[in-house]
Amino acid sequence: MSTKNSPAKYSEKFKKTIVTLYQSGKTYAEIRKEYGVSSSALSNWVRKYAQVQVNDDTVLTAQQIKALQRRNAELEEENLILKKAIAIFTPHSDRD
Repeated sequence: MSTKNSPAKYSEKFKKTIVTLYQSGKTYAEIRKEYGVSSSALSNWVRKYAQVQVNDDTVLTAQQIKALQRRNAELEEENLILKKAIAIFTPHSDRD
């Protein structure tokens, strides 16, 4: 039994299908009207499930891209630390 105040529970498959509809050209208004989905839910699903085709055989979701961006930032920071350590521990000669 569902009440008006409780949020609707949608399956992952349904959410992904809605995002696919949006990506194929349906507007937010059309999707809201046809499926009764709120704008905020639709916006969240698009952010979460939208896919980007990188090349012919690779497709990434927005979540995967964010994870890759976080990992890239971590690696850049580690690289900077290592460069500073090398500068500290490498003997300098007066001839340079």
